[in-house]
Formats: sequence, structure tokens, C-alpha cells
Amino acid sequence: MSDLRNVSSSPHIRDKMTSTSIMQWVTIALIPAAGYGVFHFGPNALMLLLVTVASCVATEYIYEKLMNKPITIGDYSAVVTGMILGMNLPVSATWWMAVLGGVFAILVVKQLFGGLGQNFMNPALAARCFLLISFAGRMTNFSYDTFTGATPLAELKAGNPVDVMSMIIGNEAGTIGETSVIAVLIGAAILLWKGIIDLKIPGTYLLTFSVFMLIAGGFDMTYLVAHLAGGGIMFGAWFMATDYVTSPITPKGQIVYGVILGVLTGIFRCFGASAEGVSYAIIFSNLLVPLIEKYTVPMAFGKVKEKGGKK
Repeated sequence: MSDLRNVSSSPHIRDKMTSTSIMQWVTIALIPAAGYGVFHFGPNALMLLLVTVASCVATEYIYEKLMNKPITIGDYSAVVTGMILGMNLPVSATWWMAVLGGVFAILVVKQLFGGLGQNFMNPALAARCFLLISFAGRMTNFSYDTFTGATPLAELKAGNPVDVMSMIIGNEAGTIGETSVIAVLIGAAILLWKGIIDLKIPGTYLLTFSVFMLIAGGFDMTYLVAHLAGGGIMFGAWFMATDYVTSPITPKGQIVYGVILGVLTGIFRCFGASAEGVSYAIIFSNLLVPLIEKYTVPMAFGKVKEKGGKK
């Protein structure tokens, strides 16, 4: 038979964007915030970023080598995990904490659950929460050189005034990658430009959080802007909540996911012991993704939902 056809399963329309190219663009988009963190905090910030990336890549390579699996470090997913983890660390963290976090992220959260695409929560955030639980004192110590006070969110929670403009620029204490809203938004613009993310999740997240904090703050706009500029909400909304593997794929599910993120972050910030809350909100919402998708899957074309829930 001369006229053979190639028969394959869907999807039949393929995009030029591969997993590797997506991860490469995410790496590029992270550079503005990471670069500002190094400029702001100095050489120790660069050391931590390099150590987290190296430990993530090395852990993935060693595990796959020992398990006789294909080596996947070339897809840049471990690099992205390492960068996000490093940017979630305070500059006062030690190198061995960075290594431990990298090993936990890749080995426990990613590889033991099947590798890329199989992890049930964001590996970098899971590692950060693991370090927060294990080394709470070190992970909440933001003193470094001239930055000896509490973070702006901690000051805000204590009822003290904060400099909102300094928070937007990034001239404040905090983790390496969260301080500059401007740098984070430059990276977000790159992701939007390349079509790697859209506005559903981050837009819904930030809008829901804004409504929550407006109500909680007595409709004080300065209070709202301070909360949007402080902590990791901007970094979390654009770079961590939008993770393909741990966020819903259904359009309605993404909106529901964003609403849950906004409400949880607001609850944690207003009523929790910590002034932050983004990491735990995203981790908890990651666990709800299967349930969200179950109830937001679109009806198949031609099917009608009958009374009583039968299809």
C-alpha cells in the first residue's frame, strides 16, 4: 500500500514549544528577580542560588543514573526548581540548608513520585516548607548587613507603618527573590509574552486576595498595596501558582484555584501566626487540584446533563 497514513492518538496539532523550551524561558524570566536579589543582598545570595541549582541538578542526575532511568537534566526543570528554591531562601541561610532543600525537592517530591509531570505539589515550595518546619529560626531570620529589622509584612502585622515605595522597588528585607515587585513583573511579562502562562490563575489569585485584604483592612488602599508589594505573593502568583504540573488544566478549574489561593493567603496573613502565607496557600491548593478538576471538567460534546446528576 503506497498511500500510508500516520495514525496516532490526540493531540494531533503540536506546538513548537517543548517542555525544555518552556523551562528555558522560565529560567530567563526568573533572572530579573534573581539578579536583583544578588545586587540587593550581595555575594551570599549568588552562592545560595548556585548551590540550590547545583544540588537539584546533581540529585536528579545521580538518582536517574542509579535507577537506570533516562537522564533528564537537559530539560531544565531541575534548574528551574533550584532557582525558585534559592529565591525563596533568606540570604542568611547556610549552604547546607540549600543543599538539603535541593535534595528534598528533587528526590522526595519529584523523583519518588515518578519525575517531571508526576509530582503532586510544587517541589521548590515543598522544600521551602520543609526547611521552614525543620529550621524555623534560620528560615525566618532576615538580618543581613544593613537589613537587621523585620520584614515589612511583619511590621505591618504588628501595626507599624511601612514604606510602600521601598517595598515596590525592593529595598527591604525578605527572601532573595521576593523583594522587588518590579523585577518580578518584568519576569512575568516575559512569560505572558511567550504564552507560557496566561492571566487566569495569577489574575484571579491577586484579585481575590485584593478583595479579601480590602475588606480586612477597612478599605485602606495603602494597606492593600503594602500587602501586594510585600512578601512572596507576586512571585508566588506569577511563578509558582502557575506551575503546569500542580495547577488545574481546566479553565474553570484555574479560576476556582485562583480564588482558593487568594482566600487562603488572606486568611493566613490576617489570622495566622506568620506574616506571610503564600507558600502554605499554594501547597494546600496543590493538594486540591484533583478535586477541582473532577468538578470542572467540561461536558463532552453531544452529552447532556440530566436531572439527578446522571449523564
